[in-house]
Amino acid sequence: MNFIAVRIICLVVGYLFGMFETAYFVGKAYGVDIRKQGSGNTGTTNTLRVLGKKAGLYVFLGDIFKTIFAVLICYFIFRELFPDRIYLIKLYAGLGSVLGHNFPFYLKFKGGKGIAATSGMILSFHWMYVPVDLLLFFGTFALTNYVSLGSLILMAGFFIQTVIMGQLGVFTGFGGAVIPVEVLYEMYAVAFIISALGFIRHRSNIVKLAQGNERKTYLFKKNKEEIR
Repeated sequence: MNFIAVRIICLVVGYLFGMFETAYFVGKAYGVDIRKQGSGNTGTTNTLRVLGKKAGLYVFLGDIFKTIFAVLICYFIFRELFPDRIYLIKLYAGLGSVLGHNFPFYLKFKGGKGIAATSGMILSFHWMYVPVDLLLFFGTFALTNYVSLGSLILMAGFFIQTVIMGQLGVFTGFGGAVIPVEVLYEMYAVAFIISALGFIRHRSNIVKLAQGNERKTYLFKKNKEEIR
C-alpha cells in the first residue's frame, strides 16, 4: 500500500471520530443546544459553565477517548505494514481527530478548540509525554488560573517534546524498527500543525491575555470558568 493512501486513511479515520462533538450531544441530552449557550463553543469549558461539572466531565472524557480510539485503530491496522512509521501514523490520526473536532461539517464547521482531543492523542502517542505535559498544563494553570495559557503552553510543549525526543532517538518503530530521518522530519511537521491549530483556535484568548482581559478559572468556586 502506498503511504500517501495511509496518510489519507488516517486523516479520514481521525476526522470521523473527531467530529463526534461530545458537547453537542451531551447538551442535547440536557435539552440544550450548547452552541447557543455561553461562549457557543462545543468544548469542555463551555459545557462546564453552562451545564455543570458532571456534563463537563462527560465531554472531557468523550473528547479524549474519541482521539485515543482513532489513534489505536490506525496503529493496529498499519503497525506491521509500516513498522518504521508507526508514530507518524499516530500523528496523522490525531491530526484528523483534532480537525474533526474543530471543524465538524454537520455543525457548519464550528466545533471546539481541540485541547482535549489533542490530549487524547498525547496519551496514546508515547508515555514519556504524559508527566511532562501534565506538569506544563496544570503547573501553568495552578500559577495563573488561566486555562487558555495552560492550553497554549501544552501545545507548544508537545511540539518541542516531539523534536527533542526525535533528535535524541527516543522513538523506535514497531518491533524496534529504525525510524528514517525523513520520517522524523515529517513527524515534526505534523506535530507543528497540530500545535499551530491549538494557537489558531485560541487567537481570541491570546488577544485577551495580552490585554489583561482573559477570564481566570477557579475550579472550586461556583459560577467561574472551568477547565477546557
